[in-house]
Amino acid sequence: MGVPELEAYDEFGLFHENAAEYGLPYDGPPEVRRVDVEVSPGRAVSSLLWGSGPPELVLVHGGAQNAHTWDTVALALGRPLLAVDLPGHGHSDGGPDGAVSPLSNGRDLATVIAELAPDARGVVGMSLGGVSSLALAAHAPELVRVLVLVDVTPGVNAEKAAPITNFVNGPASFDSFDELLARTIEHNPGRSESSLRRGILHNAVQREDGSWVWRYARFRGEATVTAAHPDFGDLWEAVSGLTVPLLLVRGLAWSVVDDADVAELLRRQPTATVIGVEGAGHSIQGDRPLELAGILSDFLFPDG
Repeated sequence: MGVPELEAYDEFGLFHENAAEYGLPYDGPPEVRRVDVEVSPGRAVSSLLWGSGPPELVLVHGGAQNAHTWDTVALALGRPLLAVDLPGHGHSDGGPDGAVSPLSNGRDLATVIAELAPDARGVVGMSLGGVSSLALAAHAPELVRVLVLVDVTPGVNAEKAAPITNFVNGPASFDSFDELLARTIEHNPGRSESSLRRGILHNAVQREDGSWVWRYARFRGEATVTAAHPDFGDLWEAVSGLTVPLLLVRGLAWSVVDDADVAELLRRQPTATVIGVEGAGHSIQGDRPLELAGILSDFLFPDG
């Protein structure tokens, strides 16, 4: 009596659900392991290593997400890859300047990629992961041979990001899993309940009293989540400085990227490729993972 029921969770036990939901072949659990890299004394960044070979690409999630947001994309690609938990997210420790600092994130990404995926064909960054990857390219250009930005440019601002910020800045904890799931469904009406349930299990932690807290919310005292949206405008210079192929993938259902952002990106990088995905919102990897996997495969591995 009075003991809360704890939700069962196996981090590597849900891949069959991803495969079944999207009709992907599945002959058993993929080879995935968690690896931590110390990025500064006493501070580690955690990642998922997919496959047994050297990672062929690096995937970097958006704010308030974690490496598992790429699970379906990774299954569809079927390549060795590295999916990173940004500082202050997932299983990683907090960042020195808070988890929404692209500059410190970029430095940490450089340390992680240099150790785990130094020869990757390209880096794919979504939202906060995209601007962090731009900072990475400016800081350690030798580690970025191709850059893919998923629904983000340095032109994102507080107004464009308001739907995301309003969700992230919601309650710090929830009394039950059902309460957390209901809020998540309200924010993602186009997703299946099963996919959102998986997302919560990967992105939240149940405490001993039965309540739930987002993994990223653990670091709110370190300014990981703030009411004010950071200014990424300085990173336009990083766009101008790129000397590698650049792809912007934009959600067409709703996006934080507007036409003016696309025009500015193409002004600074006239050879960049821009692709829109029908039916996808900001989190294209969750809304249309198979389409995104196909786009990434064609752009990063045109030779098959």
